[in-house]
Amino acid sequence: MVTRKMTRLSLFRTLWNRTRGEAGEDAEAGRSVVMPARRVAPPLRQVLQRLVMALLVLAVTTLIVYADSSGYHDNAGDGVGFLDSAYYATVTLSTTGYGDITPVGDAARLTNIFVITPLRVLFLIILVGTTLEVLTERTRQQVRVHRWRSRMREHTVVVGYGTKGRHAVETLLGQGKPKDKIVVVDPQKKVVDAAAAEGLVGVLGDATRSETLLRAELARASQIVITTQRDDTAALVTLTARQLNKSATIVVAVREDENVPLLRQSGANTVVTSSSSAGRLLGMSMMSPNVGTVLEDLLTYGNGLDVAERPVTKHEAGRSPRDCEDLVVAVVRGHRLLHFTDPEAATLQLADRVITIRKGAGQEGA
Repeated sequence: MVTRKMTRLSLFRTLWNRTRGEAGEDAEAGRSVVMPARRVAPPLRQVLQRLVMALLVLAVTTLIVYADSSGYHDNAGDGVGFLDSAYYATVTLSTTGYGDITPVGDAARLTNIFVITPLRVLFLIILVGTTLEVLTERTRQQVRVHRWRSRMREHTVVVGYGTKGRHAVETLLGQGKPKDKIVVVDPQKKVVDAAAAEGLVGVLGDATRSETLLRAELARASQIVITTQRDDTAALVTLTARQLNKSATIVVAVREDENVPLLRQSGANTVVTSSSSAGRLLGMSMMSPNVGTVLEDLLTYGNGLDVAERPVTKHEAGRSPRDCEDLVVAVVRGHRLLHFTDPEAATLQLADRVITIRKGAGQEGA
């Protein structure tokens, strides 16, 4: 609770001290950044809730006036009863104020100043709540975007949320990546809205433009996944992303093998060729359906077998990869990838990472 209050105070100070240029950037980002969708009550329920609150305020005001009815004067001269109190509360809260019933006693006037007037303001806020909500939605969006931009670090940017992008996000989530650390960039609004409905932050815009990637806070990302529809677009996005972020890991999906060298020269760390990979899988499935089934299983996260990378444990250090509980297929030592047949990979070191085949997330504990 204390941490949450400190965070809110820090956010308030940041909003208060931001420059006009930063405020303009937040306003511009608010038009293209789509935050995860929040659960909102149905419109009819919202109207009924506001109606109940308005009636509650009216009832409280009526009781307050009736409790001090002797301090009020009715021009009709027959005293102030419960019905008169309800009538006075109604015309007062609605700011109609016919003046036929007026507070004359000191206590009644003080009550009007310090109690009924705030209730009148509350009553009006409840009645025009829908209008106020519409008027403040843009400010609320800017605050959410500003808070998100100030906190986003070491996240993953996924450019393109088609079939490949969706499966990439599913795999990242399956491996433990939190949703608030994934940002989707796509030029189609319906796609960005769909990502937001699934709990992801979406950025609407052309990923070949620097300003779009900057709105996704790509300069502070640790991983970038590019799954555009065209290879030339992928090359341009890769060039732009590498220019904005020199250290992030960039993985790109392309259709043709001949474009792989171009993507690597553009700054991609890994290039996956979708057409040739699918062709190889088809060929191996034709020659040996069992091999195809195993490969498809490895490529489908969460079921059967999964390929994963993990650090070497203290118990495994100094031992052979064959002594590990799961099947080690490669060893990552520094910036080098050693296959299990490499003599250097015969003994594991504590600083190594291993690429293993293990039970899928859905099979663990089975």
